[in-house]
Amino acid sequence: MDLRIFTEPQQGATYDTLLAVAKATEDLGFDAFFRSDHYLRMGDVDGLPGPTDAWITLAGLARETRRIRLGTLMTAATFRLPGVLAIQVAQVDQMSGGRVELGLGAGWFEQEHKAYGIPFPKEKFARLEEQLAIVTGLWATEAGKTFDFHGTHYDLTDSPALPKPAQAKVPVLIGGHGATRTPRLAAQYADEFNMPFASIEDSERQFGRVRAAAEAEGRRADDLTYSNALVVCVGRDDQEVARRAAAIGREVDELKTNGLAGSPAEVVDKIGRYAAIGSQRMYLQVLDLTDLDHLELISSQVQSQLS
Repeated sequence: MDLRIFTEPQQGATYDTLLAVAKATEDLGFDAFFRSDHYLRMGDVDGLPGPTDAWITLAGLARETRRIRLGTLMTAATFRLPGVLAIQVAQVDQMSGGRVELGLGAGWFEQEHKAYGIPFPKEKFARLEEQLAIVTGLWATEAGKTFDFHGTHYDLTDSPALPKPAQAKVPVLIGGHGATRTPRLAAQYADEFNMPFASIEDSERQFGRVRAAAEAEGRRADDLTYSNALVVCVGRDDQEVARRAAAIGREVDELKTNGLAGSPAEVVDKIGRYAAIGSQRMYLQVLDLTDLDHLELISSQVQSQLS
């Protein structure tokens, strides 16, 4: 079971804070540092000092880390034109020496679009599908050849399809709860399917749908990696768990039900139950980015048992 650190910087974080978390992620032996792609806070937080851009952040971290994978859960298709996104991700992949992964989703948070003047189209899923075709198509085009795409929402003619990423293939992540279209898109384009903030039972059902869709697409179901994203709150004792839950404005019982919370042994046990239904990778949503001791505890007493 790979453990990856997943952050939500729109809730309030500077680049320096994210750098400290990314360096701790690397030093403590975690597999990757991922971040959300949002421009507006959610819930009862001030969000200060304001949002940071996902791909600018990852470009900086690409030059200041050496081992960990870097990526997004999920880049919003509404934020960027697909040709521009393909250039951005390829460049950051080059800057990192081939450590980037692209999580791409349709975009959903209408308020942040209104706050920053970003168009929020009614039909988002069809745009996501075209973006996936374009981004992967640009990267796959042989050097010296051109790429064309003529869709409903995007039109590319004689694109040189440059630059290329450092990796022969940048891993693409697709995720979500949709029962039909999401598994189909994952089967067509994804290297990894991520089930965010879902129960073991719901995850098992959705993994089954994705596996069936992959086989219908002519792929082996095991060609995809299956993962979950869950909030994490671990403590050495009940008092430490309660303190960490209070710091993120959550209740312990709710976190134990909907996330990975409690003692290291409790968290290891719950991760094991996700592994039993086919989850191979866990994105640990860390909400208090100043609590690096939390990461050290997870590394020494959770990750060590899983490896």
